[in-house]
Amino acid sequence: MKTLKTIIKAVSAAAIALSLTACGSSSSQGSTPSAKPSEPIKIGIPDDATNGGRAIKLLEKAGLIKVDPAAGWVPEMKDVTEYLYNVEIVPTTANTLPSTLDDFGASTINGTYAIPIGLVPSRDGLIVEDQAEATNSGEKNPFINIIVARTTDKDNPLYKTIVDAYNTDYVAQYVLAKFLEASIPAWEWKPTDLTDEEILDEVDHYESDEAGKTVVKVGVCGASNDSWRAVQKILDDNGENIYIELVRFDAYTLPNEALNSGEIDLNSFQHYAYLEKEIATQGYELTPIGDTSMAPLTLYSKKYSSVDELKEAAGQK
Repeated sequence: MKTLKTIIKAVSAAAIALSLTACGSSSSQGSTPSAKPSEPIKIGIPDDATNGGRAIKLLEKAGLIKVDPAAGWVPEMKDVTEYLYNVEIVPTTANTLPSTLDDFGASTINGTYAIPIGLVPSRDGLIVEDQAEATNSGEKNPFINIIVARTTDKDNPLYKTIVDAYNTDYVAQYVLAKFLEASIPAWEWKPTDLTDEEILDEVDHYESDEAGKTVVKVGVCGASNDSWRAVQKILDDNGENIYIELVRFDAYTLPNEALNSGEIDLNSFQHYAYLEKEIATQGYELTPIGDTSMAPLTLYSKKYSSVDELKEAAGQK
């Protein structure tokens, strides 16, 4: 059986500190500036509290900064105690980080936005978030992505059926085959009798008919939501009269508001830490009802091929 821990370890070992090969130009790849820049090298991070905190921890792991250990898994900018290199951290709207990668020395990008532009953590990342660190801490990993319902609907049997369909071997194998290490199933699973190629062919060409079914609107972000097509196939194969209608939002701030107001039935775009922050600040009455996957945060660059090269360009402070 392939366990989550085994998958995470394999991904993390393969991913950390590998060269960027896919998104750099021939004029900039592999070049090392001969002198320390007069201005700090700018590093983009997500501007929301939880993903920004994850990014700060990743930059600490890269050896670029020091962070107050009391800040925990999601530190804020004020918790950065020392800049070890001449860099400047620039909080930026998460969904714009891929399109503005040219404007930064490097940027930390979530798999939700990296996958659609062809970025692969183990191939293109300078350093990748090690989600096993959170899992092995003995606490619930705060960065596991979740399916969320209104608190009043948390025991809805229809929604439980959807969660059960998601947490199947079939969906897990599809997620890994489709998204590689950019998305990791958050439940234990074992391979099906199908090959990865067969599952990809089945799901990517699958079409479902909503006629006569109960429509459940699920809010999502980004373009990497094909796992829901696999969920729909499982529901149909099991004879469940449920049709998943994806409602796409272009910013993380929108799906929780839409769910809380009743515009949609469920959402699936965030991890535990982000939901907890939203509930605390916005007063939403929302509850996680199931786990989906983890999307490691990765540091990408079009200017530098490794963390060491970035450090050499920046110079120590």
